[in-house]
Amino acid sequence: MPLDEKARYTMRIDRDLLEKFGYIAEYEGRTKNRELEQMIKRRVAAFEKEFGEIEL
Repeated sequence: MPLDEKARYTMRIDRDLLEKFGYIAEYEGRTKNRELEQMIKRRVAAFEKEFGEIEL
């Protein structure tokens, strides 16, 4: 998906938690952004598996 089609989202998070998350992302060979995107995709898939597809 082209960058101009991606939504932006700003969040506030505890600094230590963000640093630990960055460590995990690096360990997995991803950026923090890509790691978060993968986590969200897995969560949405699990939700839809249990409750059905989310209609947009």
